[in-house]
Amino acid sequence: MLDYATLKLIWWLLVGVLLIGFAIMDGHDMGVGMLLPVLGRDDTERRVMINTVAPHWDGNQVWFITAGGAIFAAWPFVYATAFSGLYWAMLLVLFALFFRPVGFEYRSKLSAPTWRKAWDWGLFAGSAVPALVFGVAFGNLFLGVPFRLDENMRSFYSGSFWALLNPFALLFGVVSLSMLTLQGATFLSHRTEGDLQARAKKVARIVAVVLLAAFSFGGIWVLFIDGYVIRSIGDVGSSINPLMKEVERASGAWFSNYGKYPVLWLVPALAYAGGAIVLLALRAGRTLLAFVGSSLTCVSVIATAGIALFPFVLPSSEMPRASLTAWDATSSHFTLNVMLYVALIFTPIVVAYTSWAYHVMAGKVTRDFIVNNDEALY
Repeated sequence: MLDYATLKLIWWLLVGVLLIGFAIMDGHDMGVGMLLPVLGRDDTERRVMINTVAPHWDGNQVWFITAGGAIFAAWPFVYATAFSGLYWAMLLVLFALFFRPVGFEYRSKLSAPTWRKAWDWGLFAGSAVPALVFGVAFGNLFLGVPFRLDENMRSFYSGSFWALLNPFALLFGVVSLSMLTLQGATFLSHRTEGDLQARAKKVARIVAVVLLAAFSFGGIWVLFIDGYVIRSIGDVGSSINPLMKEVERASGAWFSNYGKYPVLWLVPALAYAGGAIVLLALRAGRTLLAFVGSSLTCVSVIATAGIALFPFVLPSSEMPRASLTAWDATSSHFTLNVMLYVALIFTPIVVAYTSWAYHVMAGKVTRDFIVNNDEALY
């Protein structure tokens, strides 16, 4: 059995991997949904777009579900505090996600243009709203979430939904929206052809520039806000509660990990490398490489934020020492160990069947394919 401190670190990494998996796999599904009313010039083109992700969108949900389950099991304190304090934001995401399965299944059941157009916008909302809220949530982590803990470890949230929509957090929302839109645009560039593919390539180039600009501006802004730093903490290899530490706020503290380990600057650099790959690959007609570059950018953007926050998972702006970290908000040693074995068994299975599914369904989705299979497709 691994020691407790190592398991805590491993599960911080594994939760990050699940979030990255969600951004890459579910991200291109959502990106296609956001582009549906924008790129599709007629109903057939929009059906082409939908059917590029139709065989996989529900299977890709496993990354989202597993990430939520992992947070619940590995960081129950974080799950309880975040989901109760940010209740309205989470509810908004849930209601928006309702449009996705219903929209995919029922959009093409009737041929009425009004019916189909309404579901197109429903799929747009079901994709754009979660992408925006997830980005806004990440932005608010850097500012701190207004909650406190009492002596019995009960959390009390003092903020409001509207306070979450501040300019700094909305900038992170732009990063998230553009990141997932880029995933969708590069995926469509690879899976479609003709005029639709040309428009997808054009959008991908524009969104790639927007993403890198917003990412750069966000990094500069973070430099000028107060971050969090742990001044003292108990033995991280033992069971400790969040109040057994001293935390201070300091300007530029979110860059402290990069200062200690300069090699970590390679992580945000990969975001620019991924963006460059997207632009160059699309110009050369290498659409699969463009999707790989977009995915690399997703990895870099999320990892950059995670490294900056580490070890903080849910910082508290109202009571800094109550901030939840990877060291003091975890489940028991035994629980983390059992979960690790489960992850080592089932994660390769998920990756294997996902890879097989994408291999089987590889190839272009064309207008003729949609017309000739009108009754059998979304």
